[in-house]
Amino acid sequence: MSLTLNLILGDQLNWDSLIWKDADKQHDLFWMAEVKHESSQTPSSKQRTTLFLSAMRHFAEDIKSKGYRLSYTTLADEQASFESALEATLKNNNVSRVRCVLAGDMTVVSRLESFFSQYNLSIEWLADQHFITRQGEFQQWLDERKQPRMEHWYRHLRKDRQILMDDNQAPIGGQWNFDKDNRRSFDKKGPQLPSSNSRFKHDAITKHVIQDVETFCAELPGSLADFNWPVTRKQALQQLDAFIKYRLPSFGDYQDAMWTEQPFLFHACLSSSLNLKLLNPLEVINKAEQAYYENNAPLNAVEGFIRQVLGWREYIRGLYWSYREHWLDYNALDHQRALPSFYWHADTDMKCMHHSISQVLEHGYGHHIQRLMVTGLFSLLWGIKPDAIHRWYLGMYVDAVAWVEIPNTLGMSQYADGGIVGSKPYIASGAYIDRMSNYCQHCAYKPKQASGQDACPFTTLYWHFIDQNQVWLAKNPRLGMQVRNWFNKAETEQQHIRERATWLFSHLDKDNRKEQA
Repeated sequence: MSLTLNLILGDQLNWDSLIWKDADKQHDLFWMAEVKHESSQTPSSKQRTTLFLSAMRHFAEDIKSKGYRLSYTTLADEQASFESALEATLKNNNVSRVRCVLAGDMTVVSRLESFFSQYNLSIEWLADQHFITRQGEFQQWLDERKQPRMEHWYRHLRKDRQILMDDNQAPIGGQWNFDKDNRRSFDKKGPQLPSSNSRFKHDAITKHVIQDVETFCAELPGSLADFNWPVTRKQALQQLDAFIKYRLPSFGDYQDAMWTEQPFLFHACLSSSLNLKLLNPLEVINKAEQAYYENNAPLNAVEGFIRQVLGWREYIRGLYWSYREHWLDYNALDHQRALPSFYWHADTDMKCMHHSISQVLEHGYGHHIQRLMVTGLFSLLWGIKPDAIHRWYLGMYVDAVAWVEIPNTLGMSQYADGGIVGSKPYIASGAYIDRMSNYCQHCAYKPKQASGQDACPFTTLYWHFIDQNQVWLAKNPRLGMQVRNWFNKAETEQQHIRERATWLFSHLDKDNRKEQA
């Protein structure tokens, strides 16, 4: 009997997918696979690997319970690659047709097309209807502009989808965003967090996955001592409800703030559920919008959250596909340094980096400011090769999938794209981290000091970056003043900063010091 092979990738765990439309229980074979190589080629943290595999196995149980035929490969089957797992399936079944929802990673698209071409089969790529943007809509919008900017795309979607709009087609509250209201930091008492946080009991499936990861992928970075991510749609909805009720009201004010030993604060922690497609973005947006209309959350919080889901998430996906052939080749600043070893173990005297990396190792998580203005900022100022920091982000964070991670890292964070995602590199000195967190209170380095033994590495490297890139930075309307500030420094101070930067490049990475000793 001839079969249609339907591939379900690890981030396509939704029942409203086109793969299920007109599904035939007699002639359709659904296919899912766990392959160690996919977690080890670019090391995927234990938290990320466990989340993906547990969510996949739970979804697989749903598939079988509905009576569909499913071929499922586990880590214990020890397939060397997706290709070898597919070979086994084709060998044992008469497949005449192959379908898959469009993968969120161009390399996966290319690999699958190349594989099936060897068997004279072509893949029927189905549109991914999970997203709010209609097929072709972003490209049409992009073609009408000389320079894309998220704010304009966000306004287009707000108006077209009638989200937080009044009867006169104007934004609720009279302005499009409340970003200026969303930059508060905590006082000396620190965050007053809600008492209710979602905890998910490990069922037999998740326990088995944890055991498999520790057995077959013991060398992967990170820890599973506290695994607490939603692995089913039911759990994801529970996480969404808890955020709307307990954390959304304060999310806006403190969305950029950071605090020691508090990795989650008022953040939603929903991006992994969205990216696995356990949640639909419109249902998430509608819940937040409803909270505003019912006076359960202020406008600055609701708008700030919706902007992340409706604006930034949809914008980043559009840019990924628009420049899909080029992202991994971008290196506009010609950065070539290796990733410092402390990105893998958090053993560094910089408290901001220590705390931000430690929570990634422990939870597979960091909120957007920790990613952009701590770990990402350091990478940019250090001059790390874009591909190296991209692979770290892709492997270490539970919500990382290519379409969202690559533009965020290479564009937003590292400016490797030369200005496609953002109009300027996001650079700052240690003073920014000091203003938005309590990290610096526990650190031996002085955030306002740029030279000398006590100088904050961020501050030293910030001025070093400006010195090294002064020609083109001077032409940027948002950063030209910083170049002038550099020239306002005494020549002796400039030289001391250069000397301190040179010393840091040789000594800051403790493992590098050991190799030199």
